[in-house]
Amino acid sequence: MNKIWLITKREYFSRVKNKSFILTTLLMPLGILIFGAVAAWIFSQSSDKAKTIAVVDPAGILTDNMPKLNNINFILSDKDLQALGEDVKNESLDGVLEIPSEIDLKSKNLNINYYSDDLLAIDESMSITSSIRSSVRNYKIKALGFDKEIIDNLRVDVDLAPSSIKKLTGDKIEEGEREINEYTGTIGAILGGVIGYLMFFIILLYGSLVMRSVMEEKVNRISEVMISSVKPFELMMGKILGVGLAGLTQLGIWLVFVPVILMIVMPFIGVSSPDVTDMVNIPEAEMKAAMESAPNNEDLAQILKGLSEVNWLKLIPLTLIYFFGGYFAYAALFAAVGSAVGEDINEGQSLTFPIMIPLIISMYISMSAVTAPDSSMAVWASMIPLLSSVVMPVRLPLDPAWWQILISIALLIVFIFATVWLAGRIYRVGILMYGKKASIKELSRWIFYKS
Repeated sequence: MNKIWLITKREYFSRVKNKSFILTTLLMPLGILIFGAVAAWIFSQSSDKAKTIAVVDPAGILTDNMPKLNNINFILSDKDLQALGEDVKNESLDGVLEIPSEIDLKSKNLNINYYSDDLLAIDESMSITSSIRSSVRNYKIKALGFDKEIIDNLRVDVDLAPSSIKKLTGDKIEEGEREINEYTGTIGAILGGVIGYLMFFIILLYGSLVMRSVMEEKVNRISEVMISSVKPFELMMGKILGVGLAGLTQLGIWLVFVPVILMIVMPFIGVSSPDVTDMVNIPEAEMKAAMESAPNNEDLAQILKGLSEVNWLKLIPLTLIYFFGGYFAYAALFAAVGSAVGEDINEGQSLTFPIMIPLIISMYISMSAVTAPDSSMAVWASMIPLLSSVVMPVRLPLDPAWWQILISIALLIVFIFATVWLAGRIYRVGILMYGKKASIKELSRWIFYKS
C-alpha cells in the first residue's frame, strides 16, 4: 500500500508541476470566457448593409402592420412591378415583395413573391414571414367580421402544477421531505443531463490520460526500472490514482476560477444579445401572451425553491461514488491497453474501440433517461456496471428507488475489483512486452500467464 501511495504522489506531482498542466489549468477558464464572449458578439451582429424593399400590397393587408426589422426598410409602393424591377436593377431598391391582390379567406396557405437577385438571410426570411402571417390573420378576422378580442381570448395556455398526493389525503408533509412543484421535474432533468455529460467526458478524458502515461513510460523504458522495485499491479494502481487526483485538482481550480472570471470580466465586455422585439413587429396579442408566459418573480421563487429542495447531501456523495467507480473501471482498462501498445499509438485504436462502445452507449441511454428516468431501459442500464457510472447520476436528481441505487453500487464495486484484477493481469505482461503487436486474442492469453 505504501508503494502505491509513493507512485501516486510521483504521478500527481509530476503532472501538476508540469508547465503545460499549469498553463492549461490557468488559461482554460479565460479561453472559455473569450470564446463565449466572441460567440455572443458574433451572434449579436446583424447584416452590415441595410436593405430597402418595396412592398406591393393592392389588398392593403400590411397597411396597418408593416414589418419592421433592424436592417430592412419596407416601403409601401403603388408602382407597377416592371418599374420596381428596374429600380432593383439600378440598385435603388434591394428587392420587391408582392402581396396577392386577393386572399382566399378559407385557405391556410398564402404564397408571397419576393423579387431580388440577392437571397434573404434565414433570420430575415423567418422574421418577414412571421410578421406577414400575423398581418394576414388580422386581415382575415376583420374580413370575416369576427371580434379580434374574442378570437385572441380563445388562446389558452395550460400549466400543469404537480403536487404531492398528501395534499388530497390530508397527510402531513414531514420535515425534510421534498415538496413537489411544477419545476421539480425540469430541474431534475437539467441537473441529470449536466451530470451525465460531465461524467462521460471526464471518464473519457482522464482514462485516456492514464493510457497515454503508461505508453510513454513503456516507450521510454522507465517502467522497466520501476518494475524492479514494485509490482506491476502497484504501478498500475498508482498511475490511476495519480492521474485521477491531478484531474480532480484541475477541475476544482476551474470550478473556482470560471465564476470569479465571469463576475469580474463580463461587466466590462458589454456584449448583449439582439432585442427580438426590434427585429420583428410582433402583434400586440402575441406580445401580451409572451409576456404573460414569461417567468415572473413567483416563478423564480419556485425555481429557487426547487433547487433548494434537491437532496444535495444525497446527490453529491453518490455522484462522486459513481464518478470514482466509473473512472477506476475504465482507467484500469485503458491502462491495460496502454501496456499492450508499442510506440505506434494507432495500434491502440483497435483495442480501445471495445472499451469505448459501452461508454458511448451509456451516453445515449442517459439522454433518454433525462426525459424518461423510470423507463425499463434507464432502470436496467443504471444497474449494469459499465453503464451505471454515467446513467445512474442522470437519474439521481429525480429520486430513484434506494434498492436500485444499492444494487447498482454493489454491482459496480464488484465489477471494479474484477476489472482491476483483469487489467492488472494484462498490465504485468504487457508493460514488459516489446516488438510484438497485441490483439484481443493475445490479451486474453496474458490473463492466464503465470508470474
